[in-house]
Amino acid sequence: MPGAGSASPRPNAGCICRTAFATLVALGLLAPLPGHTQTSPAGNRPVVLLHGLARTARSMRPIAATLEDAGRRVCNLDYPSTKATVQALVEDHVLPAIRDCANDSDAAIDFVTHSMGGILVRVLAEHDDAPDIGRVVMLSPPNHGSELVDRLGDWWLFRWWNGPAGVSLGTDESALPARLGEPGFEFAVITGDRSLNPLFSRWIPGADDGKVSVDSARLDGMAGFRTVPASHTFIMRDDAAIGLTLQFLADGRFDEP
Repeated sequence: MPGAGSASPRPNAGCICRTAFATLVALGLLAPLPGHTQTSPAGNRPVVLLHGLARTARSMRPIAATLEDAGRRVCNLDYPSTKATVQALVEDHVLPAIRDCANDSDAAIDFVTHSMGGILVRVLAEHDDAPDIGRVVMLSPPNHGSELVDRLGDWWLFRWWNGPAGVSLGTDESALPARLGEPGFEFAVITGDRSLNPLFSRWIPGADDGKVSVDSARLDGMAGFRTVPASHTFIMRDDAAIGLTLQFLADGRFDEP
């Protein structure tokens, strides 16, 4: 979403411990918490990571590293998010990169997305050449658009910084999110409720992460939904979000909070 963040703060000890625990559970080296049941078939599927608007694959490295430590084959894709429409990004960049990464495998592919990456995977799923999509975790997705685009989308600086894809993520009925159908794949949403930008939050109704409201992140058909105390900019580096991501990819659900 608009306004890319800068470098992430260094993870604290709690982050490292909780993420390490989730990794050891995924590896089968520790017993899961009571009520947590692992399933094995999903563990062999590749995982494609899709970063958000005006970001790069570097922003997804913490999740990539944790998934790799858990034995998953990770494809952390880079794509020029501000240079084309969402449809063009899917056809010209995401689809070819997935083919290269999957090596023509017939296995389903899991996805972890941040922000606009969630819209990309929804557009990808409607494409004729879409791969078999397994489980998807969307981090802070603007599933119903962002009020920031409504307010700032006509500003030349906004258009210059965020490009045609960013401009398409408003909340009205003509915007891209409203034109997408309910996903036909298994997915969960994790979103934040902490903001680093009080001005932006004044323009967003209800709880928000500084870019996307909690309500906008929700989507019919979710197999799971959680909020974490993280901002839009750094949710993909948040220890709780990473742990929940591992759990959903393994089990297809979240444990009771």
